[in-house]
Amino acid sequence: MNTGTPAPETSATKVRPAEVVRDYGPFAGSDCIHGVSFDGRNVWAATGAALVAFDPADGAPVRTLALACDAGTAFDGTHLYQIAEARIDRIDPRSGEVLSSIPAPGAGADSGMAWAEGSLWVGQYRQRRIHQIDPADGAILRTIESDRFVTGVTWVDGELWHATGEGGESDIRRIDPQTGAVLERLQMPAGISVSGLEADGGELFYCGGGRNGRVHAVKRPRRR
Repeated sequence: MNTGTPAPETSATKVRPAEVVRDYGPFAGSDCIHGVSFDGRNVWAATGAALVAFDPADGAPVRTLALACDAGTAFDGTHLYQIAEARIDRIDPRSGEVLSSIPAPGAGADSGMAWAEGSLWVGQYRQRRIHQIDPADGAILRTIESDRFVTGVTWVDGELWHATGEGGESDIRRIDPQTGAVLERLQMPAGISVSGLEADGGELFYCGGGRNGRVHAVKRPRRR
């Protein structure tokens, strides 16, 4: 299933500044963040040559896995999933062992990634798409079109959010998962781009900061 042409932003779209409440990093040996995930206790940051887990309470690194990680990261409750060039690796977070791999839908042009509803949701950066894929074989189950470069994806409380970056501006937007219509936008401060996005299930989004090497905690709006 492909939703086709992305539904545009309308006058009903809620737009507000993103509230950055905390920064983490940079981390030793890295100068860029490519993906972000959260395992319920620690935040995982993909730094290119290693996955770094840190405690969000104090920012202290608690684990480093020397693995290729040049785009999105996800966690299914047991395993980490990591984009590495044209593949997605399924990883044991305790040992760092790569248990299996599937093709990435963008064949190396992928960005953010999330786990929800038994599927992986993978951003395809310049193609402005989000693919729902089968974690067993990488088959594309459906595609949602965006009107901006997709740089991160997350699900929280039944809501689909994705990060964008284009023209020197970046935002986090909530979209209708059926139509792709933009329902809400959080505009990131000038100079901060988002490379990887994950909700903590509560009040925060964790956002990779790209080449600034940091992870930014952004307050998530609560539904009324």
